[in-house]
Amino acid sequence: MAITAAMVKELREMTGAGMMDCKKALTATEGDMDKAVEFLREKGLATAQKKASRIAAEGLVKVLVSADDKKAVAVEVNAETDFVAKNEKFQNYVAQVAEQAMDTSATDIEAFLAEPWKFDTSKTVNEALAGQIAVIGENMNIRRFYQMTEENGFVASYTHMGGKIGVLVDVETDVVNDAVREMAKNVAMQCAALKPLYTSRDEVDASYIEHEKEILTVQAKNEKPDANDKIINGMVMGRINKELKEICLLDQVYVKAEDGKQPVGKYVESVAKENNAKITIKG
Repeated sequence: MAITAAMVKELREMTGAGMMDCKKALTATEGDMDKAVEFLREKGLATAQKKASRIAAEGLVKVLVSADDKKAVAVEVNAETDFVAKNEKFQNYVAQVAEQAMDTSATDIEAFLAEPWKFDTSKTVNEALAGQIAVIGENMNIRRFYQMTEENGFVASYTHMGGKIGVLVDVETDVVNDAVREMAKNVAMQCAALKPLYTSRDEVDASYIEHEKEILTVQAKNEKPDANDKIINGMVMGRINKELKEICLLDQVYVKAEDGKQPVGKYVESVAKENNAKITIKG
């Protein structure tokens, strides 16, 4: 029978489930409302929707790296409480999400949630999530995932505070040894500690720099109204360089620098020179 919008609306009001889930349930049960309710309950979707208004602010970042270190993925799965985030059942589920994300071809979270769950292909990723919500008893959310691949080198990873922070570093290199791997791990730790917004200045949009120049120029002229253009420009560029050193990884001061001044980029260069290697931190 034809599934109407009114039927979907009625089922949504009865169960609190999402529109697409209700339509799927009605289609699977040929429009039988009672069986559709049972269908949603069996999938855990009705229970999941009732919890959906509760905020999932805790959770875990799981990083997974392939055996050859050429590919890696990081996923963030949220729950309501830190107690659940530390629960073994939740952690095992997050590990499965990471395995799913490692092989996915999805480019956004909506497509990821809609694809078949590799551990039970009769369900989608979203339906498997709903089942976990029903079992664990808290609202949960697969917030995001990121894949990284590097054929001409390797991907380094680091997790901090038991999975509160996860980092992947794309290292292009023609030499892979313990020293280069240690360098990559140190760079990953740098990212976790100082949270750079960009890898290098090349990634910073030119329009952003120009906009900053305009603001800082007005600021400098207000501070020194009698200064000539050369002095004003020097003040502006000095402040922009200071800002870039804070937000660009390779410009940041390396946290383990013995002199307290060496930028990350120079640290990478020194390791490359010592190991006769060509190394680029790509992302």
